[in-house]
Amino acid sequence: MRILFCGDVVGRSGRDVLTGHLPDLRESMALDFVVVNGENAAAGFGITEKICQSFYQSGADVVTLGNHSWDQRDIIGYIDSDPKLIRPINYPKGTPGRGVNVFQIASGKKVVVFQVLTRLFMDPLDDPFAAVEHVLGEHRLGRTADAIVFDIHGEATSEKMALGHVVDGRVSMALGTHTHVPTADHQVLPGGTAYMTDVGMCGDYDSVIGMKKDVPIEKFRRKMPTARMEPADGPGTLCAVVVETDDVTGLATSIEPVRIGGRLSQTAT
Repeated sequence: MRILFCGDVVGRSGRDVLTGHLPDLRESMALDFVVVNGENAAAGFGITEKICQSFYQSGADVVTLGNHSWDQRDIIGYIDSDPKLIRPINYPKGTPGRGVNVFQIASGKKVVVFQVLTRLFMDPLDDPFAAVEHVLGEHRLGRTADAIVFDIHGEATSEKMALGHVVDGRVSMALGTHTHVPTADHQVLPGGTAYMTDVGMCGDYDSVIGMKKDVPIEKFRRKMPTARMEPADGPGTLCAVVVETDDVTGLATSIEPVRIGGRLSQTAT
């Protein structure tokens, strides 16, 4: 299978570059499955039903969230009805929505998608390592799943790397989100899992991680309350990775970055 994973979509700039390019990418890259992290899609904070639907219409199969899952309050009443919208699995029991789901593609193959929220410099949720073991106790490559996509939503590179090594050989890909800056460590780990510490964002890189520069700079300088941050609205870059998996084992055979549009260096597609 060929699976595209798109990094955090930030504001209108991110939405426009994603929906503008994804339909063509599905065809030109012969993609079987597309996952989009959309937790910053609604004015930089959370997501709405309308935005989810626009992503699905553009070619996304699944949308993952993160620490901004609940910033748009209407999502609380919607998330249970959308099986393609995945929030971190290590929220406490009883939290709306789902942290893992199984998706069957046109060929009949099954793809499992799940997400955890890490704990270093983040909200102190339930143990992400224990949550991973619970998921992988129920879903196994080559048995119940033809591919497993693991979204590691976190701040600390060390914690993301640790989780990547923990799941090596048991998931098709372990991909970091949240920090909005694409890392240069995309690789297939020794056990066959595609890994990247952070995929980056879909948004305007003439910014502070997708936000207009003045307010976050003032916040760093003065350490005082500031105006609400707003997404930068210049031309966006679509940051993603494409992973190819083995049809028998479900493990990765390759991982390549994808960068289209905006200010960052472009990759061939």
